Amino acid sequence: MELQVCNNEQQIEALAACAKEIWNEYFTSLISQPQIDYMVEKFQSAPALKKAIFEDSYTYYMVYDNDKPIAYCGIQVQKDRLFLSKLYVKKAYRKQGISSWLLKSCIEYAKKHRCHAIYLTCNKYNENSLAMYHHKGFQIIDTQEAEIGEGFIMDDYILELALD
Repeated sequence: MELQVCNNEQQIEALAACAKEIWNEYFTSLISQPQIDYMVEKFQSAPALKKAIFEDSYTYYMVYDNDKPIAYCGIQVQKDRLFLSKLYVKKAYRKQGISSWLLKSCIEYAKKHRCHAIYLTCNKYNENSLAMYHHKGFQIIDTQEAEIGEGFIMDDYILELALD
């Protein structure tokens, strides 16, 4: 397996295709299909990812297995914390340490950029992801309901991992 930073058109297109597949295999039990479709287009499509990378200073890591994208994460330095915007793994590759590998890369990145913590948002009903983040030392620090358009709301916990 190989970890790469996404920074060209081909990688971003592969990332968007990977994201669409993961979202449609995982989130159907948590949110409606119309919300999945909306969120994939708004946040995970190639144009949205290009904007995030080239205009909003996000870094995206993608994990490949024999040139096939199987997992990814997106991060952004925000003052003295690192925002972990996305971390997703294809179903067939879960529980193989890939999330841990991506998190380790995020921690290294955060420390390199002098961040004192990593934070993220996670759907309040996403029990599997919440359990993984708790296992890795993240703590719930707040909740948020964010309207994202088209009448859709993200009902999330905000979790943080202190690095000090």
